[in-house]
Amino acid sequence: MTTEYTHTPVLCEETLSLLAPQPSSIVVDATLGRAGHGRLLAQAAMKKGGTYIGIDLDEQALEAAQPILADVRSKIGEGEYVLIQGSFGDLDTLLQEVGIGYVDTFLFDIGVSSPQIDDVSRGFSFKQDALLDMRLDQSAHISTAADLLRTLEGRELTRILREYGEEKWASRIADFVVKQREVAPITTSAQLVEIIKAAIPASARRTGGHPAKRSFQALRIAVNDELGALERGLESAIRWLRTGGRLGVLTFHSLEDRIVKRALQASEQNCGCPPGLPVCMCENTAVLKVLTRRPIQPTEKEVEGNSRARSTKLRVAEKL
Repeated sequence: MTTEYTHTPVLCEETLSLLAPQPSSIVVDATLGRAGHGRLLAQAAMKKGGTYIGIDLDEQALEAAQPILADVRSKIGEGEYVLIQGSFGDLDTLLQEVGIGYVDTFLFDIGVSSPQIDDVSRGFSFKQDALLDMRLDQSAHISTAADLLRTLEGRELTRILREYGEEKWASRIADFVVKQREVAPITTSAQLVEIIKAAIPASARRTGGHPAKRSFQALRIAVNDELGALERGLESAIRWLRTGGRLGVLTFHSLEDRIVKRALQASEQNCGCPPGLPVCMCENTAVLKVLTRRPIQPTEKEVEGNSRARSTKLRVAEKL
């Protein structure tokens, strides 16, 4: 197990400024990671007896965050923190088990963290050879990336690569995978990278970054049901927020950001009836006010210091 982690949280100042967590409040960090943002949220919330709740699927993340939050609690001398292993897709169940009635602040930091990518044993990276696992919770009894490559029909694999990775060559890559697995199982990242390189024409490989990047992203999302969990988690978070409470979401690619944008916009709508009806039939009432008409993105200076921050977008809304 990796014990040393390097993690640089993105848009810290902007996130804290917009979420504005208050002393004695209840803050839920739905994607704890290594407590980069969590440490700052906990410092604000735990004053005057507040509560910080950190949720993560990854047991290693929880272990790494625990001493950080214990140190915050020790220095403040009051408040409490609760760490939960689980998916934000199951937010209703997790928060009911904690026994709280509402939440003042939510933060979602979507995707995998730098330590997870850099840990060779996890199989997330296309740059280092490892077994194709890609489970965020390695104790979970779910299919690994290698399992998906072994069992999925070509049509379903094509859909995953196209929808989750926005991969132009999805069908061709799926065909190459199906042919190769008839010869031998595809179990390592190096094997998959070579298959992808063979499937994508040389002229197309010269631009757009590493040719395997999109396929690895797609498989990781499929293994962990990341987009489905995001949709469920946002729905739950909006319900749990108290009036005046704030929800912030950091995303790192367009698929996630579109889901967040749609969810926030839908919750800001008063009426969803088709145009032309004489009276409103849906009786919808806006429950959110979006505070970021355009998503907040890192400055060039921040990107220079942390290249993985380049595609980050922050959206924040307030409960009405």
